[in-house]
Amino acid sequence: MRRTAGKLADGREIIYFDDTPDAPPRDAVDTRDLPRTQPLSEVRRDPLTDEWVAMAAHRQTRTYKPPADLCPLCPSTPDKPTEVPEPSYDVAVFENRFPSFAESVPDLPATVDGMPMVARAAGRGRCEVVCFTSDHNTSFGQLPVSRVRTVVDVWADRTSALGALPGVEQVFPFENRGEEIGVTLHHPHGQVYGYPFVTPKTERMLSVAARYREAHGRPLVGDVLAAERAAGSRVVAEGAHWTAFVPAAARWPVEVHLVPHRQVPDLPALTDDERDDFAALYLTVLRRMDALHDRPLPYIAAWHQAPVRTGRDLAWLHLEVFSVLRTADKLKYLAGSESGMGVWINDATPEQVAERLRG
Repeated sequence: MRRTAGKLADGREIIYFDDTPDAPPRDAVDTRDLPRTQPLSEVRRDPLTDEWVAMAAHRQTRTYKPPADLCPLCPSTPDKPTEVPEPSYDVAVFENRFPSFAESVPDLPATVDGMPMVARAAGRGRCEVVCFTSDHNTSFGQLPVSRVRTVVDVWADRTSALGALPGVEQVFPFENRGEEIGVTLHHPHGQVYGYPFVTPKTERMLSVAARYREAHGRPLVGDVLAAERAAGSRVVAEGAHWTAFVPAAARWPVEVHLVPHRQVPDLPALTDDERDDFAALYLTVLRRMDALHDRPLPYIAAWHQAPVRTGRDLAWLHLEVFSVLRTADKLKYLAGSESGMGVWINDATPEQVAERLRG
């Protein structure tokens, strides 16, 4: 894989990752007249839950559902320059023009209106867009396994790069797919967030893992994985180094976890064999998910990996893929119990969903 870095018209970084042997040099110039932006992201700590909440009001002006011929993630043409200056590309990564977190955010007072219980800070971090292919009319699940393997290397590269930035505490690669999820750009792409704090879900998972290890002397995810493989009733697919299963306490109508058989803290720690195996297994899972309702399944794919500076001996890398679609034409809404109290109610058992995914 060849890696080439450059700059967009407003100074943002763009990086090309080419897996095509005869890919041309990546030296196209961004011809747009773009003003430099000043993101004003901030984070505030909720005093009732002790969780950070991000504020990014400048994102209200971000691109919203443009027609396909004006997609900003497609390659540039002479009359339609986009976020990617090249006329073609394999995988392209660039800094988000409308980021939730940014490195250049100005300093802020330490509290909100002098309230000592409501901490406040600049939302310093980094948000990147990962374009999986230059083909607008495909999806991640339709990519060849070789391209998925490239994307795994890209995720690992960006995890290392963002984790090395001052103030970044956790790196989160993810993909949103489908309008039902809230996607506003249909070109196959994902994102990578470099958070200035450890996310609430990760904090909770690390706390639970620490208690389990203290009580049993073993990693929690390892024991869950072994039990799921032994039971088999929720296993969707297996490879030499990964297993995909519907978790026994699944929250979403469709939810699959892909877990490596070896404890690793993050994507950069995966071996080449583990990356190869994941690429093939993930495509199997995505294609089975699309076959559930004979239509493209809206989903979120979320990588759970260790924070940059804490809990690295407790974390066990895994990917969670889930969908809000509970039938072919009905959505799962997070209504009173889920949104108000955080108590999830699922309309199907994990065993039923796993059986359907196995086909």
